[in-house]
Amino acid sequence: MNHGNQAELYEDLRRGVRKVCEKFPDSYWRALDQERAYPEEFVNALTQAGYLAALIPEEYGGAGLGITEASIILEEVNRSGGNAGACHAQMYTMGTLLRHGSEEQKRKYLPKIADGTLRLQAFGITEPNTGSDTTQLKTTAVRKGDKYIVNGQKVFISRTEYSDLMLLLVRTTPVDQVKKRTEGLSVLLVDLREAVGKGLTIRPIRTMMNHSTTELFIEGLEVPAENLIGEEGKGFRYILDGMNAERILIAAECIGDGRWFIDRAVGYAKQRVVFNRPIGQNQGIQFPLARAYVNVEAADLMRFKAAELFDSGQPCGAQANMAKLLAADASWEAANVALQTHGGFGFAEEYDVERKFRETRLYQVAPISTNLILSFVAEHVLGLPRSY
Repeated sequence: MNHGNQAELYEDLRRGVRKVCEKFPDSYWRALDQERAYPEEFVNALTQAGYLAALIPEEYGGAGLGITEASIILEEVNRSGGNAGACHAQMYTMGTLLRHGSEEQKRKYLPKIADGTLRLQAFGITEPNTGSDTTQLKTTAVRKGDKYIVNGQKVFISRTEYSDLMLLLVRTTPVDQVKKRTEGLSVLLVDLREAVGKGLTIRPIRTMMNHSTTELFIEGLEVPAENLIGEEGKGFRYILDGMNAERILIAAECIGDGRWFIDRAVGYAKQRVVFNRPIGQNQGIQFPLARAYVNVEAADLMRFKAAELFDSGQPCGAQANMAKLLAADASWEAANVALQTHGGFGFAEEYDVERKFRETRLYQVAPISTNLILSFVAEHVLGLPRSY
């Protein structure tokens, strides 16, 4: 594809996503936030338009696009004032199944994920006592005949109540019986429709943003052995290669947020008059907004660099992590500038700044802490000794 056609495709994607998002104005998201409700109508509209199947190959009913195009889709959702967190996992979590699942598993699940018949939520990884130290997770799966018996606990697992399938990371070989702590972990595809009430209990966690976050209690849950993704004991590697995609897509959401904040703040600064002049005439308003804009644009370049490497099959761990760090910092800076520009009105629900402010703060922490990204760059890029 030449650059002219590529730019045209990207712009077509942006226009198409905006068209869907126009049907879901600020008032829609504000009402959901107040009710702490799931954006069912929005997710269905995005699914029916084919955008959540962007990364699924055409042979399985998807669009067969790359991570670059997928990132543009999610960026536009957040730039419109929406929250792609409600549906982004449906887009990228299936990568583990696509890259490491059997042909039978792919044909069984991917077409239904593509058309929205089955909803796939975020990875079931994080646990209360292990946090980012994934190799120390305590959830176990013991093979008994043609089933795995799973026991353990997960926390901060999003959208479980509104999903049909979950990719669950478990330990199938005790950590003291493996040579490397990254070994002995496996990925199981769990059918939530069958699991709830039969070994799986879901408990919602109220958080500062409306992300449908839950805690999972797993006791004696039976999962068919045929639901093992790839090889037993290789699960950490399978999850890891999906994380670069996640980093890039989350970076795009941050960029969408950053542009939303700057657009709103600039518009307000032009029309808000104090001391007989628009506040946007004051350098105290201009400089922070200009700085925020520059940083969002710089983060955008790293997003596209990481996506280009990912789509061409090249190593992109450093770039994906740096894109996420730069974009998360840029969106948070833009959020603070937007709130300050609006003054007291920035705290009022009707302006939507406070809602987006809460939502974009998450990306300093999830899906990976910005501090851990700095540790990654220090060790793997600069060659400094491992700090943890």
